[in-house]
Amino acid sequence: MMLSGIQPDELSYIENLTARLTEEQQNMFISQYASRRKSPDTILICTLLAFVGIAGIQRFVVGQVGMGLLYLFTYGLCLVGTIVDIINHKDLAFEFNQKQALETMAMITR
Repeated sequence: MMLSGIQPDELSYIENLTARLTEEQQNMFISQYASRRKSPDTILICTLLAFVGIAGIQRFVVGQVGMGLLYLFTYGLCLVGTIVDIINHKDLAFEFNQKQALETMAMITR
């Protein structure tokens, strides 16, 4: 795999997902997926930005617009939600990356 900064659980998920693809399809998948995935570090940085004024930006980054708006208007659910997101930033990134992997797989196998 040519993906930098990938977590072990994400790597295992990607390997299982792409096991039946040809080498050409795997290369195409990797190039598409690498451009769409979010690093847990990116999510952590966005979550930390919530403390300086842009509450909910991490939720917008992972495509959860409704939760982003809720966090924005409630200042991260009075910072409790933001603190929970700091603790769970790897889970947020992994969930987002799973969705992106499935969408990428659907594009590749058409």
